[in-house]
Amino acid sequence: MISSTDIVELTSRGGREVHEQTDRLRAAGPAVRVGMPEGVTAWSVTRGEVAKFLLTHPEVSKDARKSWPDHEPGAIAWLNPWVDIVSMLTSDGADHQRLRKLVGKAFTPRRIDDLRPAIEATVLELLDALDAEPPGTPADLRAAFALLLPTRVICDLFGVPDSQRPAMLSALEASLETDVTPQEAAATRDNLSAAMHALIDHKRRTPGDDMTSVLLATHEEDGDHLSEEELISTLINMVGAGSQTTAAVIDHAVCELLTHPDQLAAAIEQPHRWDDVVEETLRLHAPIMHLPLRYATADIDLGEGVVVGKGELIVISFAAHGRDPGVHEAPDSFVIDREDKAHLAFGHGVHYCIGAPLTRLEARIALPALFARFPELSLAADVTELEPKTSFIDNDYRSLPVHLRQRTAP
Repeated sequence: MISSTDIVELTSRGGREVHEQTDRLRAAGPAVRVGMPEGVTAWSVTRGEVAKFLLTHPEVSKDARKSWPDHEPGAIAWLNPWVDIVSMLTSDGADHQRLRKLVGKAFTPRRIDDLRPAIEATVLELLDALDAEPPGTPADLRAAFALLLPTRVICDLFGVPDSQRPAMLSALEASLETDVTPQEAAATRDNLSAAMHALIDHKRRTPGDDMTSVLLATHEEDGDHLSEEELISTLINMVGAGSQTTAAVIDHAVCELLTHPDQLAAAIEQPHRWDDVVEETLRLHAPIMHLPLRYATADIDLGEGVVVGKGELIVISFAAHGRDPGVHEAPDSFVIDREDKAHLAFGHGVHYCIGAPLTRLEARIALPALFARFPELSLAADVTELEPKTSFIDNDYRSLPVHLRQRTAP
């Protein structure tokens, strides 16, 4: 039993263990003190309604520079992509609006819909490559499809050269790991910075019709409007989010559909039901579990004797609302027919994820195409045997082994 005075270490073992721990934290109170790597302590919020309350609270900030009294930029390397960068993710008020408006040029409804043909073409290309795999050998669907799709789309959108993509994507994926040493975290921070500087240097020499060139032009025309630090931070924020969240949605949707064949059949028979598949997957398997960090700028009374003090840290569990039994009936079950699929997978309030429509579109195109191409698709391992990421942030598997076709008897 967790008491109000306990400090519970957030597990980085991922998968079921993260969800089981979240259930215990939710039962213990509206917020519970948790420990994270390198001595960082925060209030964990795992009740859906409390999360929504704090995500829109006027005395909750995203800006560590102004609202975390003990913040020393760069002192805690693993927090760099979540706290030290200066982007719309880590800004409040006018700064947040300014930075969000700049990035929003790439994510207007019309711009997202214009990406549909490119997404469909990429899906077809990846499925053709999978189709050419030798029979009888399991394929890693995450590496060959679920991750490749969004990384190609977002890298194309931001004009990342093919030669730079492996290093950049490797650093971005590593930044989601929370079971790392300070030395490993520092290396990831440095690799991220080097990758983004390489992209900017390339775009200064050869600008193109891409979002990095647009942001770079904005910076060079008016350095006060978009600083160099904001430019680097925005690229880390947008390319990272755009390359990882969709992969997790596709991975979890495939697992759920293959273990619930009746619901897969319903989606195939009624194509509009793929929207239900995507939303139910987001509810049950939010791509981001615990998102660091927010800061109280005044004392906030959450009831039940819990007061978050001014200057204290808050970590919201984005996955909590969708699995909260106070919000959903049978919250741990995958049911595309459920009427209420409400979730916080993309956040809530002014910091709602600007890339949510792109993630939904990519998953909505990828999933029906995958099952149409491989109607005999099956898991090559039990779901309980799949290895999760070692992270309390990233809710995904390391790999997703599947059989693309029915296996023949030896």
